[in-house]
Amino acid sequence: MTLRFLTRIAALCATLLCTSPVLAKDVVTIGIGTQSTTTNTVTGGIVIKELGLLEKYLPKTGKYANIDFQFDWQNFTSGPPVTNGMMANKIQIGMMGDYPLLINGANGQQSRGNETELIAIIAYNAAGAGNGVVVNKDSPYYQLADLKGKTVSVPFGSAAHGMLLQAMQARGWPADFWNLVSQTPEIGTSNLREMKIDAHADFVPFAEQLPYRGFARKIFDGAETGVPTFHGVVVRKDFADKYPEVVVAYLRALLDANDWVRKNPKLAAEKIAQWTKIEKEVVYIFLGPDGIHTLDPTIKPLLVNAVKTDYGVLQKLGKVKAFNVDSWVDERYLREAFQQRGLDYDAQKRSLANYDIQGKDPVCGKTIAHPKDAGEIWIDGGDIVPLSSPVCTFMGIRKYQQAGKKIAVVYLFDHALGIKVFADKAFYAVSGSGAGMEVVPFLLKKDAQASAAKSGGTVATYEQVLAKMEK
Repeated sequence: MTLRFLTRIAALCATLLCTSPVLAKDVVTIGIGTQSTTTNTVTGGIVIKELGLLEKYLPKTGKYANIDFQFDWQNFTSGPPVTNGMMANKIQIGMMGDYPLLINGANGQQSRGNETELIAIIAYNAAGAGNGVVVNKDSPYYQLADLKGKTVSVPFGSAAHGMLLQAMQARGWPADFWNLVSQTPEIGTSNLREMKIDAHADFVPFAEQLPYRGFARKIFDGAETGVPTFHGVVVRKDFADKYPEVVVAYLRALLDANDWVRKNPKLAAEKIAQWTKIEKEVVYIFLGPDGIHTLDPTIKPLLVNAVKTDYGVLQKLGKVKAFNVDSWVDERYLREAFQQRGLDYDAQKRSLANYDIQGKDPVCGKTIAHPKDAGEIWIDGGDIVPLSSPVCTFMGIRKYQQAGKKIAVVYLFDHALGIKVFADKAFYAVSGSGAGMEVVPFLLKKDAQASAAKSGGTVATYEQVLAKMEK
């Protein structure tokens, strides 16, 4: 056998026979249903997407070594379309508010093979704040009872719809107390601006965003129901059973997203505003320190009980199928994510703490000791300045304005509902004068009136309080 022949055989072996075959990877597409303009879901969706957080934790060994995961991010303006996508197996992971989550779970339990599981919370408010009812700023209506016989729009099937039903049942009002019509946030906003409807009820962030934009006034907040509200994450059970490590990876990404917001909430608000077109000042009122909603993924008993309460509301109206809430909740994946991060899941589950406003008040020279008495001034193009009290906050507004600085927005806390409010949209109970002046902010005019009557003070608007500070 000649050397030339052997060389040819070796070359042929190298190219055809002796090379180990390279297997093509299996491509698995994960549909993720998001609601980018629903501010309380952003750390479960747009933040993870834009920062590439999920890719960091995807499993790559063992049975995953030959899988190429691709993401199909699908954005919606409300929860029901996410549920439709999950029932069609086009979305494997979805996020939505409490009432849509309830419907999602009930539909899954009634459709064998399409079951879903609640695996995490994105953000919550223990008292129910976030959903709300707004009227045109020139409207004569100041509380929910004023809307008797009026036309109120709301996205049917949304968390805000559930809030209205809860409020009606709690007050013993009949179903025809008002003329309730279904309108999307976009249509409701337009009709409210043009005064074609008397009021519009909506979920996060619209009850804050529309007043911020200057043409609406909030007259009811979900905190008045006393029933917790939240946004959460659901996953198709068949997907979680097949790829549990992927579900854990997603939850680790969610933890990272929450940490990113808390580390620099001003920067986070600015970035989220770029990605979602929701104003940064509106993002911050929800997700900034002591914001309206708390970022915490743990599935707390009070939130599970809230779903059961919501279920009872819909059941009385014949609007929901049979639903076993307890069997729908699955904490296993989140517990694993916490363990991998070295965190104590049960300790966090017991906590209702938010992260607080901190720092030293540069106007009154005091350290922030009581965050819910504090204020914040966001200087246009500059810093967010913490103040120790409402009076010090108004003093700060005057100080910065006199220095030629433009104020982007001012935040204070409602002393009845305990939620963060835009100072220029609030009502105030004012008593005393000079150094002894007391200024107590409220979202609702009726609460300011009650406080003023008790203290012997007067009710004032933002502009009126500023005028008093000049005297």
